[in-house]
Amino acid sequence: MTDTDVVIVGNGPIGATLSVLLAQRGWRVTVLERRPKPYKLPRATSFDGETARLLAATGIGPDLGRITAPANGYQWQTADGQTLLDIAFTTEGPYGWPDANTMHQPALEELIAARAAELPEITVLRGHEVVAIADGEVVQVTAADADDVTRTLSARWVVGCDGANSFVREHLDVPVTDLGFSYEWLLCDVQLNEQREFVPTNVQICDPARPTTLVGSGPGRRRWEFMRLPGENAAELNSDETAWRLMAPYGVTPETATLLRSTTYIFQARWADRWRVGHVLLAGDAAHLMPPFAGQGMCSGIRDVTNLAWKLDLTLRGLASESLVDSYGDERREQAREAILASVQLGRVICVTDPAAAAERDATVLANRRGKPAGRPEPAKPLTGGLLHESPGAGVVVPQGRVQVGGTTGLFDDVVGRGFVLLTTESHGSEFLAELGTHVVRLDDEVDVDGVYRPFLARFGATSMLVRPDYHVYGTAGPGDLDTLVADLRDRLRAAVPTG
Repeated sequence: MTDTDVVIVGNGPIGATLSVLLAQRGWRVTVLERRPKPYKLPRATSFDGETARLLAATGIGPDLGRITAPANGYQWQTADGQTLLDIAFTTEGPYGWPDANTMHQPALEELIAARAAELPEITVLRGHEVVAIADGEVVQVTAADADDVTRTLSARWVVGCDGANSFVREHLDVPVTDLGFSYEWLLCDVQLNEQREFVPTNVQICDPARPTTLVGSGPGRRRWEFMRLPGENAAELNSDETAWRLMAPYGVTPETATLLRSTTYIFQARWADRWRVGHVLLAGDAAHLMPPFAGQGMCSGIRDVTNLAWKLDLTLRGLASESLVDSYGDERREQAREAILASVQLGRVICVTDPAAAAERDATVLANRRGKPAGRPEPAKPLTGGLLHESPGAGVVVPQGRVQVGGTTGLFDDVVGRGFVLLTTESHGSEFLAELGTHVVRLDDEVDVDGVYRPFLARFGATSMLVRPDYHVYGTAGPGDLDTLVADLRDRLRAAVPTG
């Protein structure tokens, strides 16, 4: 018997989310956080609609609207205001949430912490810095408090969600792929004295004289970021006086806003090459760091722990062996790598300070987009490998619409429930699916209120679809092939079940 089932190192949004996802499944979780009190300044400023859906799985969905403000769009503009890129956001996105949600990160963390406090399975030890990890059949984790008094906990698994300077990653001594793409920016967080409307909400000004970012950061809050120019003195840039001077052209002055913070930071583009060593895993910034231009840093971390939680659950329940956990790193590392590469590509376009190069960029982009309407955000990235059936649609993220089940109408996840889901137009019963806690939904026009699911199945020529707890499609089946699809999942998991 271990002291706890899972130790999580780090109680930021990623570690806290994982703690709730595991505790909701009945597992004892101890979170070790080096900070004695929650960090009160924001880092991330927004999350996309898919991530909102994942966060809602922790039980905080009804309160998300209180701490967020939907973004209405995202533009890249030239120095003289011409539009290089235009993406329109809607409040009714394909995953049941607004396409983009701006937020004050401490408010989000407070919501998750309040939810964690409702779950007796979670113990949070603040002011405890991990100083040693000894892996084995049982993992021993030693942490020191502010008085340098140590305590050691035993657990079946340890997950490092301890950020960019991760002790857990350093302890594992895993290699890291670093793309060497980094720039220093001045970050300015403000609270506006009066309500102002910004259309679009988020703007990237591709001005070679000073690349600049303007984004929403929750109700009544905004963030401005200004790139440090070649040869510019870092100390002079990193001052409140400089922050006010650079924000003044946007009507942001000491008379119209309160400066909550101004500080410089250097973004990085890197990922750990291994996310698991023995019974110790990495997630969030401990596993990957990316430039901010696609807004996917925190979102990627939430996807990490959503993928990991259900796999740890099946392993701890004895329904699969530890080899299932290997698919976590295989699946998420590739997705994170793609997100990092995409962010770097955007950054190479934005972080141009040579006027001639910027003029050439602007001319090329403007010529290519002439006459085109505003675009829409790309759909959530599918998985391309891992625990997937070889069938059309496998790996795609299933959308979310409203359904009517048992006289209740609402978003699918709230009405049907979360976990494995079987969407089908056929009758089907399976002890194996019941053992997994699968929600079986037989679709018809009455159930599919918004007409989302039947067309989604038809897109892949399917009458049935198995969906994983992280909303990725495991696989699809046509008429009469559902038993084969279910048997494939059963065999894949049972092949990983320990014997003896």
